[in-house]
Amino acid sequence: MVTRARLKSILTGLALYTMAAAIVGYFGINAYTGKYGLNARQELDQEIIALTSELAQLKRERTRSEQRVSLLRSQKLDPDMLDERARFQLDYANPHDLVRMNPTN
Repeated sequence: MVTRARLKSILTGLALYTMAAAIVGYFGINAYTGKYGLNARQELDQEIIALTSELAQLKRERTRSEQRVSLLRSQKLDPDMLDERARFQLDYANPHDLVRMNPTN
């Protein structure tokens, strides 16, 4: 009887330690691979870098577009820009322009 009680207490302690280790392991794995874990943080940092560079490119493009639009404003109308836009939209060419046709296959 004494050995059975001792065996039961050892197995109970071993079961508790095993359950505690499993719980700690579960939370440890989730801390590394979970939705808000270390891997997710690295992926978010890479995405932040990519989106930041895309934002900088879009800001440069917007600045160029705003500059072109400002040349078409009525306060300071640039005749060359107006002529370019009119020819582009109407598909016209000046008789003094050199036009090169690209053959399409």
